[in-house]
Amino acid sequence: MNILLIGSGGREHALAWKIAQSSHCSSLFIAPGNPGTAALGTNIPLKVDDFEGLASACLKEKIDLVVVGPEIPLVKGIRDFFQEHEQLKNLLIVGPGRSGARLEGSKEFSKSFMNRHGIPTAAARTFHAGELPLALSYLDTCSVPIVLKADGLAAGKGVIITSSREEAKTAMTDMLANGLFGDAGTTVLVEQFLTGIELSVFVLTDGKDYVLLPEAKDYKRIGVGDSGPNTGGMGAVSPVPFANASFMEKVKIRIIEPTIRGLHQEKIDYRGFIFFGLINVGGDPYVIEYNARMGDPETQSVMTRLDADLVELLVATAKGEVGTVRASSIPGYSVTISMVSAGYPGDYTKGYEIILQTGERDLVFHAGTAIKSGKLVSDGGRVLSAIGRGADLPSAIQQAYATASGISWDGVYFRTDIGQDLL
Repeated sequence: MNILLIGSGGREHALAWKIAQSSHCSSLFIAPGNPGTAALGTNIPLKVDDFEGLASACLKEKIDLVVVGPEIPLVKGIRDFFQEHEQLKNLLIVGPGRSGARLEGSKEFSKSFMNRHGIPTAAARTFHAGELPLALSYLDTCSVPIVLKADGLAAGKGVIITSSREEAKTAMTDMLANGLFGDAGTTVLVEQFLTGIELSVFVLTDGKDYVLLPEAKDYKRIGVGDSGPNTGGMGAVSPVPFANASFMEKVKIRIIEPTIRGLHQEKIDYRGFIFFGLINVGGDPYVIEYNARMGDPETQSVMTRLDADLVELLVATAKGEVGTVRASSIPGYSVTISMVSAGYPGDYTKGYEIILQTGERDLVFHAGTAIKSGKLVSDGGRVLSAIGRGADLPSAIQQAYATASGISWDGVYFRTDIGQDLL
């Protein structure tokens, strides 16, 4: 079948890598893709929210299946657009419609959804633009640390955790009054801080059944020892040692299954990935956030451990036949190291030539790269992901850093402690 994958980051390169291995994939197109995905299929230079352009590409290339990687087209309603398109309304699509994408697109909606369906999560209170004095007064009553979350999409950077009420008040003012995160921050959740270890759990669901994918743990903060500001993700490890059978059974019963039942009860037709951002608090799982797609950089570790034909899983999801397929995990560990531009997650400079001195067995996924004057150059904050696989966690970590050591450009930075907390 002819498949269109929408997106351009490390997540999409990893998905393309797995899709291209399927005997069911005749032709793979990636829009817009990156220099890494170009080796696996045909890149199409279209923006992820250019719905008209993407529709034209589907008709031209006789696309059978569309897989939506990033959150922006989902929240903007790409599924709804295709379903209302006379020539494409029967196209197979993996990714929820605008209604389902609110699980990620609105922290306020997702929190109320969890509360309605008894899904364990941190207590929270919401404040809207125009309620700044009330919000500042409320912060005086909060114990520290204080968690502030922008309601909308903020490229993974809309969460602020601080142990200072004054810093919290400044951040609240910046969001509600000064437009720190634009429209995404005109509504802010003040959330209870939960102490524990985080992990990410992923499923493919057709709104009735689900397939559980390998879990992962990502590392959000820029600095060693989880210091500094949040980023889109600095690395990932799969599997997660503490996510044993007992813990995962709690995740299924308390979180995954009530979520899917809730979507069905609220008549939300959901066909796609759900990312459960969880925290293990004394052996009990709580939901920190939902995403309506796979995570980045977790996808890089998850896809390298998935023991299944991804296209078969995706088609079953799109057709509403998830109950007919199964997935398992390849034994061993996969570690992802995100290699980023100097200054990230703040201001950074692009366009530096990248030197790749890697071997045939080294696995590298592109996230923010481009070809300029025939040379591979940095073109984003997160630039490349170095992957290490091994029978145990230490060997996978060693391989990941060995691969990273063969990659360089002016100002390259990566954390040196990915996975160390799990040893």
